[in-house]
Amino acid sequence: MAEMVKLFVNGQEVEVESGKNLIDALKVVGIEIPHFCYHPALGADGNCRMCLVGIEDGRPPLVPACSGYDKHPAPGVPRSEFGEESSAEEVTQGIDLSGKIAVVTGCTSGIGFETMRVLALRGAWVIGTSRSLQRADDACRRVSGKTTPLELELSDFDSVVRCAETIRALNSPVDMLVLNAGYRGGGNERTLVDGIEKHFLVNHLGHFVLVNRLLDRLFFAWQGRIVVVASRAAYRGAPETGIRFDDLTLERDYSDSLAYGHSKLANVLFSLELGKLLKGTRITSNALHPGLINTEIDRNVNRFLQFGFGVLAAMRGKSVEAGAATSCFVATSPLLGSTSGRYFEDCNAIEVRDSHLQDMAMADRLWVVSEELTRDYLVKHERPDWNEFENGLRQTGKGGA
Repeated sequence: MAEMVKLFVNGQEVEVESGKNLIDALKVVGIEIPHFCYHPALGADGNCRMCLVGIEDGRPPLVPACSGYDKHPAPGVPRSEFGEESSAEEVTQGIDLSGKIAVVTGCTSGIGFETMRVLALRGAWVIGTSRSLQRADDACRRVSGKTTPLELELSDFDSVVRCAETIRALNSPVDMLVLNAGYRGGGNERTLVDGIEKHFLVNHLGHFVLVNRLLDRLFFAWQGRIVVVASRAAYRGAPETGIRFDDLTLERDYSDSLAYGHSKLANVLFSLELGKLLKGTRITSNALHPGLINTEIDRNVNRFLQFGFGVLAAMRGKSVEAGAATSCFVATSPLLGSTSGRYFEDCNAIEVRDSHLQDMAMADRLWVVSEELTRDYLVKHERPDWNEFENGLRQTGKGGA
């Protein structure tokens, strides 16, 4: 017999089955919660936000009734004053990035373009990448400030290496590396590139190689920050068991949404492991969910879904300016200091209980597997001698006080 729990709904006491989400649990006792994107056979996505409810127990003010995800502020991380409606310009107000270099992948539109624009506005030299050099150049020309376009095809490791080597040839530190570019397929047809599922390849492995190739340039910054743009799909859309190490191509039950969630969980775990491996250095790594935004990442899905998602984003989603806020906040905020290995939503670090986002064993195994899949394109790094490096900076006039 199922365990029953008592709830108070709008002042009415009801008894419902434990372990169910609120939509299904309350429907049994005759209480309907309006919803749009949820269906019991499809699982909880939580994108439409029509089913938001308030819970009076200290949790975030509103949570989706379809999911029941237990999200709490991450311990030990200062809370910011910013939130869901904050813009990228607001969260960077008063921050001077003069003399700093930022790399933003996927810079041509959406939150990638806005991230590049705002970082350049604050004085950073921004290197913006795209699969098309022409599109990257067009985007850079629309930005006030110093920008440089580069070609980067994340599904081609040779292209990743060429891009990284071009950046390394500048012989300058990289202060911020924003891994923003992403892929989401359409049509629910599995695509393999050299035997690797395309979402996993583009969203995770391509960036894995890029970080490896630029890591020494991040070491040479006074504080290097790696910002991994993931998604709530990391815990809402990924397989229940987490990373499918025995089926990385998702051959058993492929769908575009499952593959996307799988790759976004890989993003978060990659950042988590980076945070552990870089502990004691001046480099931090944090992952984030930008919010529900209508951007070009959904260009591959069918027109009906594009229209539906566009309507939802217009009704319940964020603007592009707000969508880029968490990326810019994590990349620049002095409040975060040495905060690393965390996951952010709405400019604040959170933990999602009963998810795989903080699974250190899974993160460690993912790192090993990722190295095996990309070993021909990786370089080995030795931790630099900070005293020697700082003395060199002072001699060249680039050092601090």
